Amino acid sequence: MFQSVILTVNRNGHQLVRYGATRCLATAVKAAHVSSEKEPKASHSFMMNVFSGQLQTSQLFPYPDVLNEEQKEYTRAIIDPVNRFFDEVNNRIRNDETSNVNEETMNAIWELGVMGYGIPAELGGLGLTNVQAARLGDICGGNDLALTIHMGAHQSIGTKGILLYGTEAQKAKYLPQLSTGRVIGAFALTEPSVGSDAASVKSRAVLSPCGKYYVLNGSKTWCSGGGIAGIFTTFAQTEVTDPKTGEKKDKMTAFIVERGFKGVSTGPPEKKMGLKCSVTTDVYYDDVKVPVENVLGEVGNGFKVAVNILNAGRFGLCAMLTGTMRTCIEKAAEHVATRVQFKRKLHEFENVQEKLAKMAMHHYVAQSLAYMVSGNMDRGSTEFHIEAAITKIFGTEAGWYVCDEAIQLLGGNGYMQAPGLEQFLRDMRVFRIFEGANDVLKMFIALTGIQFAGTRLKGLQQAMKNPLANLGTVFQEGSKRLLRTAGSTEIDIGQFVADPLKDSAKLCAQSIEIFNQTIETLLIKHGKGIVEKQFILARIADSAIDIYTMACVLSRATRAVQKQLPSAEHECLMTQAWCTEASYRVQQNIGRINSDKFQDNNRRLSLIAKNIVERQGPALTNPLEID
Repeated sequence: MFQSVILTVNRNGHQLVRYGATRCLATAVKAAHVSSEKEPKASHSFMMNVFSGQLQTSQLFPYPDVLNEEQKEYTRAIIDPVNRFFDEVNNRIRNDETSNVNEETMNAIWELGVMGYGIPAELGGLGLTNVQAARLGDICGGNDLALTIHMGAHQSIGTKGILLYGTEAQKAKYLPQLSTGRVIGAFALTEPSVGSDAASVKSRAVLSPCGKYYVLNGSKTWCSGGGIAGIFTTFAQTEVTDPKTGEKKDKMTAFIVERGFKGVSTGPPEKKMGLKCSVTTDVYYDDVKVPVENVLGEVGNGFKVAVNILNAGRFGLCAMLTGTMRTCIEKAAEHVATRVQFKRKLHEFENVQEKLAKMAMHHYVAQSLAYMVSGNMDRGSTEFHIEAAITKIFGTEAGWYVCDEAIQLLGGNGYMQAPGLEQFLRDMRVFRIFEGANDVLKMFIALTGIQFAGTRLKGLQQAMKNPLANLGTVFQEGSKRLLRTAGSTEIDIGQFVADPLKDSAKLCAQSIEIFNQTIETLLIKHGKGIVEKQFILARIADSAIDIYTMACVLSRATRAVQKQLPSAEHECLMTQAWCTEASYRVQQNIGRINSDKFQDNNRRLSLIAKNIVERQGPALTNPLEID
């Protein structure tokens, strides 16, 4: 259960403590348990600490710079032929129109080795680090998003589970097939009646009486690459016995399933809005015998396997879309620089300048997030769950925004097929849905952070039972509250940033302070009921996203200044502009959380939604009063 412990000290020094055990909010809460232990130790995650009002900068400053010269040269050696592939071999319009990647194109992709970019070299892959993979995704996403997903789904989720949880025997058997053996991998989790609530899958695997195999039955839907995959990472319920109580219960387990196993079949390709050349199908399992040695991870540990596969790959979606955004901005900039309207070039109009600037800022932020998270992963971080979710949400929302604005700037030309923007828009729409729907990920961010903040307050409550023996802890908390009362803050980001960014760092610090104060107030006010306050949780998540984006661009722009990069002044301009707008949004969101007027409005929204559901439509009378 989701545990929250909240504490405050009133004016008389008395303790006000509430303990709450609230029921889970589908996958968001269950995933929070995977990412945060019930009694978490000190965390190096910047955002986890933001929720509890602490400043932990080890994964923020300095901005990750993890590639040595040899790795940079290796990356260049891979990128050059990839660029030639997109220029000379791939035809994105043909891929889209035929909903297929032809044999010549697929052969060229396999020859490039990019189908095994994350697999170690000794097992046939390129052995790229996460940062190198992000750069590859950036290049591919700027050319053909659908083909990028066709390749990426194979690697980032179809193969990732074996990389993360496979035994040495499983890796030796399957990874060479997936890297150079021209066998496609797929991730089979979603079911017809189960979407975001991943832990509630209905597929079932029963251990045979002989104990040598599981009998798997069930079906999966919307499986990327499902129609052509030879190896599936599949999830099903299994019966697990609690070693302490002897109680039997169903828990999800991950399996490696081969297409060649009798009883495995797939449906016809889905007809989709976009990503047409990435084959999406249903997968069916009918009394499939899966050897026990094909259990991936531990029996009953499948939910953790699924969550961590998705966590580990989320930065990749953002990286792909940074390439898409770059291409959109290039096409928009070229158009407004030459197009003349009302006897002036478009770029001379302030409303056009605003669009271009904000497009560039969104691209800069998304790129900063993708390389921050992937860089920290390469440095060995395992505490990036909130940051990865933020990166996925922001990158996918930013991609949609930038592409839509580019189409607007190109006008009628943007609506045509030739520039490719309409295909980008169709292809990227699902990015906000798959690998964790953004709405659910926002709940995950808020609940994971609140859980961590609650356990920290529990530790303070324990200290208050014997304040003389814990003077340091008590004094620190008391000082923090006095600073708040005086309108000051103990959060100091300015010490880490370049001089031109000091004022922007103050805006970020102030946002962290009011954010944390709000978290404590909400825990005290709502207790166990906070999990059901989804209007509030969404505003919490939006604020967390803005705070992390501010922190990341402050770090990256500081790096640019310190390294005297040619783009340093431009990066500072974008960072200053972004922090001004992001901090204002944090104030707005916190204001909405604390406003009785907006709480009343939330209730109105609930009633409006209820009316619409009851009447299965807009619930309006036509102005003419004619049915």
